[in-house]
Formats: sequence, structure tokens, C-alpha cells
Amino acid sequence: MKIFTSILVLLALALIVFNITLLDFKNPFQGDSAVAFIGIAASFCAVLILLIFRISKRIEEKMNENR
Repeated sequence: MKIFTSILVLLALALIVFNITLLDFKNPFQGDSAVAFIGIAASFCAVLILLIFRISKRIEEKMNENR
């Protein structure tokens, strides 16, 4: 599971980088730039969710060791 979440985090980070290249800094909220902002926000949320999931799995493992 750790490898799977790591791969997903790397893919989300790659999407963030890709969407940054699509931004037009002169007109940031028009056309493809708006889609790029939405993609960056969605990828950032995915990274946060995956990191929270990984932390919760670590906590679960520690709780099971104490039993």
C-alpha cells in the first residue's frame, strides 16, 4: 500500500507541474489558465488526502502493535 500511495503522490505532483506549465500569467483566469488552476487545486487536494491516508495507516499499525 505504501508503494501505491507513493506512486499516486508522484503522479499528482507531476500533474501540478504540468498544469503550472499551462498557466498564462498575463491572463490567469481566462481559457486554459482557469482549467490549469482547477487542475492544480485538485492535484494538491489529492496529495493532501493521500498523505493523510498514509499517516492514518501508520497510526493504525502502531495501535495494532500495542495490543
